[in-house]
Amino acid sequence: MSNHLLSLWDFDKQQLNAYINRAMQLKKEAAQGVRHHQLDAKVVALIFEKPSTRTRVSFESAMYGMGGQVIYLSGRDTQLARNEPLKDMARVMSRYVHAMVVRTFGQEVVEELGRYSSVPVINALTDLFHPCQVLSDIMTVEEVKGEIGKLKIAWVGDGNNMANTWIQAASRLGFELKLACPPGYEPNPDILAAAVRESVKPIVLVRDPAEAVREADVINCDVWASMGQEHEQQERAAIFQTYQVNGKLLAAARADAIVLHCLPAHRGEEITEEVLEGARCRAFDQSENKMHIHKAILEKHILAEG
Repeated sequence: MSNHLLSLWDFDKQQLNAYINRAMQLKKEAAQGVRHHQLDAKVVALIFEKPSTRTRVSFESAMYGMGGQVIYLSGRDTQLARNEPLKDMARVMSRYVHAMVVRTFGQEVVEELGRYSSVPVINALTDLFHPCQVLSDIMTVEEVKGEIGKLKIAWVGDGNNMANTWIQAASRLGFELKLACPPGYEPNPDILAAAVRESVKPIVLVRDPAEAVREADVINCDVWASMGQEHEQQERAAIFQTYQVNGKLLAAARADAIVLHCLPAHRGEEITEEVLEGARCRAFDQSENKMHIHKAILEKHILAEG
């Protein structure tokens, strides 16, 4: 097994569950006042071509909370902005830090860094996948609803990197997943086809959001226009208007269904104020759990390097 975390398909069910179980343990210990020092004297580089508030702060808090140190590099601060070959950057950075956490555009960037790096490369987001986020989402689901393999999960909206990663998670962890996406905005077809072949439970793409959420235990959504797609915002708002997670759609799900949103949210677009601020929404628990999942990920990958 690679010591990089580039996508959820790098790991089997047992390994993915180990991240979640460890994060829950670390969260419990932190609440009890336990101070963690497992990553004392370790340094991680956060290399963010795409800026972020939650992802940056949760990784920094996670590393500091485990006794380690952080170096933050925006895109303009690295040789990525000056066309240095990725293989050179990977080999140089490997001599400075104990891991690289990378938030970028193309999946090929983290893949190439992983090929040449001798320290762990953690995918903190690409346009194709968002593995750390989905692990924190699943942790949140299991805290509230129990084992995810027994649940029905719905995705409503754009077939983006989050949708692709939920598809991967469904195939590995064995839960039922229904995705409602408008024509032309479906998840990656190769990822969907591979997941359907592997999965023991249905992974289904539909058009009608009400059909996707029917009998669902969890309803997932995200912004309609992701970072880098801002110029499409107006066009997407018209196309996605029937894919809003609102009170009417929530009523079509199970009475105890919960709602997830990885944030930031555009109230009145993909989700209403009523739902986001309602008792069934767990978006802010998700945000907290990013920090705990990141602790588990950093601990596992950095300590595996010795």
